[in-house]
Amino acid sequence: MSAVPSTNRAHSDHVPSREDFAALLEESFGRSEAHEGSVIRGTVVAIEKDVAVIDIGLKTEGRVALKEFIGPGRDQALNVGDEVEVYLERIENALGEAVISRDKARREESWVKLERAFESNEKVTGVIFNQVKGGYTVDLDGAVAFLPRSQVDIRPVRDVTPLMGVPQPFQILKMDRRRGNIVVSRRTVLEETRAEARSELVANLEEGQVIDGVVKNITEYGAFVDLGGIDGLLHVTDMAWRRVNHPSEVVNIGQSVQVKIIKINHETHRISLGIKQLLADPWEGIAERYPVNSRLTGRVTNITDYGAFVELEPGIEGLIHVSEMSWTKKNVHPGKIVSTSQEVDVQILEVDPVKRRISLGLKQTLQNPWEGFAEQHPIGSEVEGEVKNKTEFGLFIGLDGDVDGMVHLSDLDWNRPGEQVIEEFKKGDLVRAQVLDVDVEKERISLGIKQLAGDPFIEAGELRRGQVVTCEVLEVKDGGLEVKLVDSDLTSFIKRAELARERADQRPERFAPGEKVDARVVQFDRKARRIQLSIKALEMAEEKEAIAAYGSTDSGASLGDILGAALRKANEKK
Repeated sequence: MSAVPSTNRAHSDHVPSREDFAALLEESFGRSEAHEGSVIRGTVVAIEKDVAVIDIGLKTEGRVALKEFIGPGRDQALNVGDEVEVYLERIENALGEAVISRDKARREESWVKLERAFESNEKVTGVIFNQVKGGYTVDLDGAVAFLPRSQVDIRPVRDVTPLMGVPQPFQILKMDRRRGNIVVSRRTVLEETRAEARSELVANLEEGQVIDGVVKNITEYGAFVDLGGIDGLLHVTDMAWRRVNHPSEVVNIGQSVQVKIIKINHETHRISLGIKQLLADPWEGIAERYPVNSRLTGRVTNITDYGAFVELEPGIEGLIHVSEMSWTKKNVHPGKIVSTSQEVDVQILEVDPVKRRISLGLKQTLQNPWEGFAEQHPIGSEVEGEVKNKTEFGLFIGLDGDVDGMVHLSDLDWNRPGEQVIEEFKKGDLVRAQVLDVDVEKERISLGIKQLAGDPFIEAGELRRGQVVTCEVLEVKDGGLEVKLVDSDLTSFIKRAELARERADQRPERFAPGEKVDARVVQFDRKARRIQLSIKALEMAEEKEAIAAYGSTDSGASLGDILGAALRKANEKK
C-alpha cells in the first residue's frame, strides 16, 4: 500500500516539456510580450555619470544616455525607481546588456499618435528647434518633422528666433512612415485662427457703420485699414470727392482715420471702406451751380492723352477734351496747350449729374478764328499766304489767325488743267489769292488764284455762233491745233477734221506756232465755259457766200471763177 503513493508522486512530479519551460521562464521574467523592436517598460536602478541604468526584466539591464530624456520643450529629471518606456533594439549585446533607446521609444509612440491626429485632421503640439535648407525642423514629442519656410507664418518672417523652443500648435500636411517624412504647417493654424476671429469680427460689423481704424499699409490703388483685428480696403476713389493721384496724398501709415463701411462680403471677409462718404456730396445741385454755356476759371489738376482735368471747386472736376482745347491745333498733345496747376478760363459745355461728368471747353472762351477771318476778309477780297501743303486736290495756304485756306485744282488757272499747274508751286512759296467762300461751321476757307487774273469768258464779251475770229496757233498736235483768240485770253482746240474743207488739207503740220489763222465760232457756252472753232466751217461759209453773190449753177461760171472774183473783192476791201 505504501508503494502506491510513491508511484503517484512520481507521476505527478513529471519532467516539464520545452513549452512549459519557456512559459515558466517568461513568467519569471514578467515580460511575456517583450521582443526586439518593441517598446517596453523598465525601471531606473541607477544613475551614473551621464547614463541611466534601466532594468527591463529578462534578468537584463540596459543603459540610456541622460540626454535622451532631455530635449526641446521637455526636461525630465530622472530618479532611481522611476519607470520609463524604452525601445528594445537587442536583448543582449557582447557585454551581456540590453541595447535600449529612449528616443526611439518616444518616436514610436509619437508616430502612432501623429498618424491618429493626421487621419482625424487634428492639430499637434511641437517645438521648432533647428534651421535646415528650405525651412526648419520641429520636434513633435520625439518625431522630427519638416516645417517649410513658406509655412511658418501668414506673412514672410525674417527672424524665427522668437518662435524657436516654444511649444505651439502645428497642422500635419503630409506623413510617410516608410520614409520617415512628416511635413507640418504653422501658417495653416494661424489662418484658421484668424479666419475664426475674422468671422466673429465681421459678424459684428454692418454696412453703413462708421468705425475708427489705423492705416496699416498703402498701395497704388488704396490703403488697408486695421479695424481691430481685421483689415478693410479704403480704395483711392473713396478717399475724397476730388481726384486723388496717390493714396499718400490723403493718408499716412499709422494714421488714425474714421471710415464708413461701404460693403461687406461675408464669404470672403472683404470689407470696403470710404472716407468721402462721411462728407457732403459736392455733386448735389451741380446743374444749378454750373449752367451750360457759363464761363468760369479753374485749375488744371491732371493731363492725359485725351485731354485735361480742371478743378472747379474741391471735389468737382471737369474734362477739357483735346478736341475742345484749340480751334486750330488738332493733333497736338494737351500738355503742349496747358500745364498742370495752370489757371484757365473754361466754358461749361455739358453737365451729367448721374455719371458725375462735366464737359468743358477752352477754345470757346477765345474768338473763332474763322469768324474773325470772315469779318476781316469778305468774299472777293484778296489775301496773301504761304503754301503749307500740296495735295492731289489742291493747295493749302496759311492765312492770318493761324487758319488755312484751300485753292482747289480747278481754281488755279482758267485754261490749263490744275494737275499741270500745281506742279509749278512748292511748299514755302508766297502766293496771292482771292477769297471765294468762308464756311465758319465747317471751318473751311475756299480761295482762288485764277480769279485774280479775271475770267476770259467774261472779258471776251458776247461771241456769237457764226462769228469769225482771228486766232494765234499756240501748239501743233497730231489731233489738231491749240489756239488762242487774238486780243483775248480765251483758248480753244481746233480738231484735225475742222482744219480745212478738203480732206487732203486737214494736216496740222501745215500750220506753225505763232501763225495767225481765221476760224468761225461753232459754239460758245459761257455757262459751260466752252468755245468751239472751225476753219472748215469758215471756208464752207465763204464758199456759200461767194456762190450767192457771184454766180449760180446755171450761169456757166465755174467755181474757181466765182471764188476768184470773191477773193478779189475781199482784197479790194482790205
